[in-house]
Amino acid sequence: MSDVSYPITGSCQCGNVTYQLLEPPTHVIACHCRACQKLSTSAFSITAVVNADSVSFHGEMKQWERLADSGNKNYAKFCPNCGNRIYHFDPDNPDVIKLKPSTLSDTRIIKPTVHVWVREKQAWYQIPDGVKQFQTQPTL
Repeated sequence: MSDVSYPITGSCQCGNVTYQLLEPPTHVIACHCRACQKLSTSAFSITAVVNADSVSFHGEMKQWERLADSGNKNYAKFCPNCGNRIYHFDPDNPDVIKLKPSTLSDTRIIKPTVHVWVREKQAWYQIPDGVKQFQTQPTL
């Protein structure tokens, strides 16, 4: 987005974890899988895919790990104080971070350009016209 100035700061809910995003994400994705519905306590979870060297984190984070249905490793970093998820990553692809962008101070970049796992989407949610959709997990 041209009206967004970088860097953008971000933090967890309690402020113990802070960060700076230095450049725009490569993708903003809405995931409708059941695991993301649990994570977000909503119809989908939003992720901003960023280059790992474009973000600088400060503060202690803990790690949580799970294997996705696809077999991909899905690791998460979160604040041990408030529990707020900050980002996800695949240790086999360390150059990419899947930032949870609702933790940003300027959330104008949160406009999904891709919706994934649409086959698990809540029936009441309508994806806007013209936005890419994938029934499962694509390779982006």
